[in-house]
Order: sequence, then C-alpha cells, then structure tokens
Amino acid sequence: MALTSVEEMTKHVRAIVKIDPAFAPIIKRSPLCTINRKRPGQGHYETLVTSIISQQLAVKAADTIRDRVRTLAGGSLTPESLEGLSALDLRSAGVSGAKARAISELTQATLSGEINFKKFSKLTNEEISAELIALWGIGRWTVEMFLMFHLGRLDLWPVGDLAMRRGWERIHSLDYEVEPKKLDLVGEKFKGRQSIVAWYCWRATEGDSSSW
Repeated sequence: MALTSVEEMTKHVRAIVKIDPAFAPIIKRSPLCTINRKRPGQGHYETLVTSIISQQLAVKAADTIRDRVRTLAGGSLTPESLEGLSALDLRSAGVSGAKARAISELTQATLSGEINFKKFSKLTNEEISAELIALWGIGRWTVEMFLMFHLGRLDLWPVGDLAMRRGWERIHSLDYEVEPKKLDLVGEKFKGRQSIVAWYCWRATEGDSSSW
C-alpha cells in the first residue's frame, strides 16, 4: 500500500470538515494526521506481540515488560526467538498468563504458516480480522489498531474504543454518551477516511487517562 502524501492527507482533512464542520477546531489546532504517512519501524509479528503485551497497561509499564521479553529472547521479538520461551519465562518478565498464552498461539500460528503476514497487503480488513481474531487473546480492538497504525488502513471505524467515542462527544459538545451502534451508522458518511476521523477524535481527548 502506497503511503499517503501530505497533499492527499490534506485533501482528506478538508473533506472531513466539509462533511462535518464540527471537526474544524480540533483539526486546526492539531498536526496533520499521521496514519499511513511513514513505514512502520517493526514487522507485523513484533507489532502484534507488543500490542498483546500492552493491553490494559500504561505505556511505561508495557515498554518495560516488552524490553524484558526482548532480552530473554536474545534481543529480538521474532517467532523463532520467542518459540524457545516458556510461559514461565514470559511470566518472569511480567507477562500475564493470559497474554503468555496469546503470544504462544500467535507464535505457533506464524511458524506453522497458519498466519502468513506476507499476504496481508493483499487481504481486506475483514479477511485479516478473521485470521487474527481466530487466535486466542486477540480481539477486535487489537486488530483495529494493527490495521490502522501498522498497516495504514484509512477505512477503520473503531466505535468500540471508549476514548474515540469520548472524543466524538467532545467535538460535538454532546451532553450524553453516544452509543457504539449509533456512531457506527454515522461513520458511513466518512467512508474511505474513517481512520482519520477517529484519529482526530483521539486528539480531542489528548491528556485524558482514557486516551489511546
């Protein structure tokens, strides 16, 4: 997938404001959306392992545990290096039992070829989601973040994310909590650039403890 240029992203942002003028203030005071603006610094497998480790943890704590696991694995997070680690090894690094199982299943699926990351660029969001969610411990949120921030897909609408919904409410000055199902329907008008809209919703909650 080709990267999104500054010019292309600017066009997307202008279109969003035209569709929904309420986004004008947050877009004006924020940097240009960074989704799909540069290649990811790590591979698919490492990104997913990091995501599993990071679930429900503060950034600093997650980074510490990830670094411990990397050290145990000999300096790299690859399926080959993690295959040699037992659940007990992962637990000693601070990984919970459930996350250790999820990492193990992802590792085995990758090594066996059940998950073939090389073909992901040719698969749809739905096809990738089906493959990953079939693995124990990988849910919709993890997959959506992977698709958006790692693969650079611009057409994700993560209404299950609480911070994204809080941002939508703040941008539109709502005095009630918007329901995911209703927000899902609203997202139809942003087809093709929903991830960008979600990104600015997160920007609206920047500084909140619930922000992604």
